Amino acid sequence: MLTCPQDNRTLISQAAPRGVYWRCPACGGRAVGVGLLRRTAAREAVVRIWTAARAAPRRPGRPCPSCLGPMVEVRAGSGPAVDVCRACQLVWFDAREFEQIPPAPAAEEPDLPPRAREILAAARAEADAARPQPPFGWEAPEQLWKYLPALLGMPVEYDRQTFRTVPWLTWTLVAFITAFSLRAMADLDYAVQQFGLIPAQWSRHFGLTVLTSFLLHGDIFHLLGNMYFLLVFGDNVEDVLGKGRYLTLILLAAGVGDAAHIALDPRSEVPLIGASGGISGVIAFYALQFPRARLGLLFRFFVVYFRWVRLPAYAYAAFWILLQVAGAYLQVAGMTNVSALAHLGGALVGLAAWLAFRRG
Repeated sequence: MLTCPQDNRTLISQAAPRGVYWRCPACGGRAVGVGLLRRTAAREAVVRIWTAARAAPRRPGRPCPSCLGPMVEVRAGSGPAVDVCRACQLVWFDAREFEQIPPAPAAEEPDLPPRAREILAAARAEADAARPQPPFGWEAPEQLWKYLPALLGMPVEYDRQTFRTVPWLTWTLVAFITAFSLRAMADLDYAVQQFGLIPAQWSRHFGLTVLTSFLLHGDIFHLLGNMYFLLVFGDNVEDVLGKGRYLTLILLAAGVGDAAHIALDPRSEVPLIGASGGISGVIAFYALQFPRARLGLLFRFFVVYFRWVRLPAYAYAAFWILLQVAGAYLQVAGMTNVSALAHLGGALVGLAAWLAFRRG
């Protein structure tokens, strides 16, 4: 799935006589692979665009519709300024820019039967659709500071992010949750008993423990891990959904996650704390909205050998869901106190929010 770099809407694939391109139904922009561009635009124009893109300095630009990495803006002679992703070999044209590129001279094609022409067009479309390569690989990220969270087993983003608005709500949530948790750690046992979610007493304090438990964390590593995930994935989701819908997603995911946890053992007196349920909804929405976003994990072998694995967000999300399913099995069997069911409940809300957003 490709997304518009201007308004983050899902692009629609369009069949052209010589291949396939992707169009934004809102702004009218289009993403065109270099292969299709070579067949539809004048050779000189394509050479100028690609040469300028290869020589352009690396600096933040609009996100690529495919890999979300920064594109470079180039101008092909007297033609329009277009955005190019060198990694995906994809060119983004804003509305009415593609028509300004000189077309390729008409080529004489053999006189084929209609059915043969359909098969040939379909084969060309499939070839162009497959051109953006999945972002798997072994490359390490450019920023050295990303080794620190990776050493703790957390994913890192490879792509530089550009946002339409400042993600101040995510920052505010992280700051508030951190302050609340650190204050509670001064007397954690008392705070957990007072503000944690106890399934057998879920309605106490007028049901507000559903919210207060979201703010509590058992130790500094629990807190840092959850806040890291909220920062990495939350800013992108906030930028797509807007402040109100983003906050609604988090609250609903936390609530449904708590309900899933309570349903397992409604008579339990063991408190539940942590923001994982709400953050799980954010992770699920991110993976569905940005499936090709590049994430990295650092694997360690025999302590001294390290290997980076780069993979797309959809692959990481699938791996994460499998871990949660395994964790839910252990939770039901009474072998762990980590509430994987709360994570899965939150992820279902993220899926529902993404489906509703697409229809909207």
